[in-house]
Amino acid sequence: MQTVRTSEELTRTVGQLKRRGTLALVPTMGALHAGHMTLVEEAQRRADSVAVSIFVNPLQFGAGEDLERYPRREAEDALMLERAGCELLWIPSAETIYPPGFATNVSVSGLSERWEGEARPGHFDGVATVVAKLLLSVKPDFALFGEKDFQQLAVIRRMAADLAIGVEIVGVPTVRDADGLALSSRNAYLSADERERAAAFPAALELARDAIRRGLDEGTAIDEAVNMLRNARFSRVDYFVLVDANSLEPVAKPEGEARLIAAAVIGTTRLIDNLAV
Repeated sequence: MQTVRTSEELTRTVGQLKRRGTLALVPTMGALHAGHMTLVEEAQRRADSVAVSIFVNPLQFGAGEDLERYPRREAEDALMLERAGCELLWIPSAETIYPPGFATNVSVSGLSERWEGEARPGHFDGVATVVAKLLLSVKPDFALFGEKDFQQLAVIRRMAADLAIGVEIVGVPTVRDADGLALSSRNAYLSADERERAAAFPAALELARDAIRRGLDEGTAIDEAVNMLRNARFSRVDYFVLVDANSLEPVAKPEGEARLIAAAVIGTTRLIDNLAV
């Protein structure tokens, strides 16, 4: 595996890999876990070579969020990727991604405005801007993202299509621990007690999904699920809603593909998750 940090090194190494065939990119912010490695495995099934980027993007963190304490484990991440057979690890600096005078913002209207966009103003502008930069720098044939960040996946798909970037955006199902909690780098923030109580989050999504499938009205099903989170001493539920899987607009009952999406806070940690209905 080659580890590169500059744009010049990236251009040279990507050119070498593309002469061998197709290339897949897995963009990450590091602190890798089994969910990320599932993305790498799927990338290996789809392409001849796999590149992974690690960049903790300052533009997608709002005031008071966890940019400074976001876990950074570069050496451990590199070892995991090398063992997995990744060919290229790109670790750009903030100055490489956003050079002096950088003044461009990529904004995806509509899909970005509700849910995470309302709870974290500016977040998806930061996501869309950095992912556009990463895709245009690497020019992969495929780019893989986890479905845990379902709204992010929808925003990235819209952005890539609108800007005709020419990459296939691939969503990969969420990887979960044995108790159902979605794997996330932020799970490292949870205390032992919080980690145990956090299992109520996927359980509440499953409760609501199963109730809706049985015909219970959406409002009652979600009220019961939110009560489960309160009983598990979640301090806040930012949203818990049934949406159309394409538009992310709320729906009263699933017609076609729908998703339950939710965000809630336990201790000082904000968790997000979703389930197909």
